[in-house]
Amino acid sequence: MVQTRDDIRNIAIIAHVDHGKTTLVDELLKQSGVFRENQEVAERVMDSNDIERERGITILSKNTAVTYKNTKINIIDTPGHADFGGEVERVLKMVNGVVLVVDAFEGTMPQTKFVLKKALELKLPVIVCINKIDRPEARPAEVVDEVLELFIDLEASEEQLDCPFIYASAKAGTATLDPDTPGTDMVPLFETIINYIPAPTGDPDAGTQVLISTIDYNEYVGRIGIGKVDNGTIAVNGEVVIVNHHEPDLCKKVKISKLYEFDGLKRVEVDKATIGSIVAISGIADIKIGDTLCSVDDPKPIPFQKITEPTIAMNFMVNDSPLAGLEGKYVTSRHLRDRLFRELNTDVSLRVEETESTDVYFYKDIVSVSTASETVEVLGFKIDYEYFKLTTAGGTALSVSLRDVDNAQRSINAMRALLKTKKQG
Repeated sequence: MVQTRDDIRNIAIIAHVDHGKTTLVDELLKQSGVFRENQEVAERVMDSNDIERERGITILSKNTAVTYKNTKINIIDTPGHADFGGEVERVLKMVNGVVLVVDAFEGTMPQTKFVLKKALELKLPVIVCINKIDRPEARPAEVVDEVLELFIDLEASEEQLDCPFIYASAKAGTATLDPDTPGTDMVPLFETIINYIPAPTGDPDAGTQVLISTIDYNEYVGRIGIGKVDNGTIAVNGEVVIVNHHEPDLCKKVKISKLYEFDGLKRVEVDKATIGSIVAISGIADIKIGDTLCSVDDPKPIPFQKITEPTIAMNFMVNDSPLAGLEGKYVTSRHLRDRLFRELNTDVSLRVEETESTDVYFYKDIVSVSTASETVEVLGFKIDYEYFKLTTAGGTALSVSLRDVDNAQRSINAMRALLKTKKQG
């Protein structure tokens, strides 16, 4: 029998890059009592990756949870940059609604359209949060019109068009339902989430179904699959079967060794979880995004969008310049190979292949390639890059020598411009 979990809400925060998603999540965490009054909290606490903090952008989606009036709100902070849009598509399968954050001055931007389109296609209810209303140049009334026009362009339903608007200053930690009435805290946003976002539903007595939508990695427990319990119950030491909508032949029996739920920034071990809960599962070495954990006697995979194949290929190799060996802590091909293959544990859209030489092909979108190269250099690796190759949707390859651009591994914008001047072939 289908039931509703009224004590849970699952939401994702979506927006264009730099419109204030992560800062908004910071305030929700602070005002829900996650941190002690005297606790020192870093700015953009959800951006835990060094490169994320350096660039000021979110690259990987993050899970957290807050409690408001005895209701647990699972929150997923998603990337805003278009090059990491695949992260947004995957996590939307875990939530029952989204908060769309729009800058009160910049208005709707390209990535706003992309993430909103994905949410509307899944028929998710949307709360629009006009952020940064304390900016001197803010124009909230015009931005509301832009958002509604975007809804109409994306063929939103009447129910989706009748969405609530919140006016906030995430930096100041305030929200209000009326732009002419200053807010004092985030209560209006909390109340709107509770009242507007539907509670998750499912059949607790049916066979277990948990769709893995995100992968994390821990050196102590290995790969960690994160997903929502759609039906049934999942428990520690219980046996389940892994199936996949895109792999009909996959049917592997595994055992759940550890089960976690989210509480603030922490993962808390639990013995079991039921419908609506977002859980993290460890103990399954080869678990991947798109897998469904099902009851042994009723294995039914949940449909899931296949991860898009990467279009960029780049050779990573040991530095062989005249100054090789003078800088860097890890300078051998063995170190480089281990580090690149380790990246596969958390980045599901990545492909790494060995070649006949010590080169390693590294496939990913161009901004993520730059992020990965910065990551390995920050960790003390000294590497060189030979070329990258772009494969179009039609299969046409375009190769660019990185010798054509001064300091190419840092000049991502220059590589973009260079791509436009090259002929395909």
